[in-house]
Amino acid sequence: MQSATSEVQVDTAEVRVTQWRLAPGSATGHHIHEMDYVIVPVTAGEMTIVSPAGERSKAQLAAGKCYFRKAGVEHDVLNESAAEIVFLEVELKPQDIH
Repeated sequence: MQSATSEVQVDTAEVRVTQWRLAPGSATGHHIHEMDYVIVPVTAGEMTIVSPAGERSKAQLAAGKCYFRKAGVEHDVLNESAAEIVFLEVELKPQDIH
């Protein structure tokens, strides 16, 4: 399976925004989210989510319909559809508040 492509568009002390492009047959590779994050789908589509134990589930994306996840999520994300999937990942960096 080929690798998805990513481009960091914003990287500040507060937030990192990465555009992900998953061509048909591509995957992000197994990873753990180190920060809380928001996913902003640019395109509609269906992703396959693979857990560390190998369990597979489907996630439906609707363009512009965001969702939030806490840090610690561990998975691989695959595009087993015929169309490219594009989304923005907005990672919320921990803030040192005094």
